[in-house]
Amino acid sequence: MTVTNVDADEFRYVEATDPLARPLLVELEYEYDTRYGDFFGERASTELSRYPAELFAPAQGGAFVLLLRAGQPIAGGAFKRLDEHTAELKRIWTSSRHRRQGLARRIVNELESEAVRQGYTKVYLTTGPRQPEAKALYLAAGYRPLYDTALEPEQVGIHPFEKTLGVER
Repeated sequence: MTVTNVDADEFRYVEATDPLARPLLVELEYEYDTRYGDFFGERASTELSRYPAELFAPAQGGAFVLLLRAGQPIAGGAFKRLDEHTAELKRIWTSSRHRRQGLARRIVNELESEAVRQGYTKVYLTTGPRQPEAKALYLAAGYRPLYDTALEPEQVGIHPFEKTLGVER
């Protein structure tokens, strides 16, 4: 049995175009296309190129973070400015080889802390109907669904959530 020293994990803020982020984004694109196909009327991975990389830069009110283990990216995520008070989480992802370790939750927590440092008081995000693990993550992290949870996921389509941020952790 291999024991991993998660204390050695490192958060690193990078540009969205940093080559270190590329393996995670390639895997995310594949996952979106595999799960959704053209469910939304276009390749699901089109979402990854919908927003220019600069929107995730601190100068634009954004952030892009990777979680590294032994120098390799194992999870990541980002946010962009939605409005003066609200950051929108995007690209929350864990490498398929590193799932079930609570890494996505760590990414969400880190991004929330960075949003507070940047002056945001609220976080907004969306996920899709074929990502029940993402829905469970956001509910467990205290996000409020902005849709009728009694409906079947594919009836809802895009699943929006929001959370009011407290004081910095």
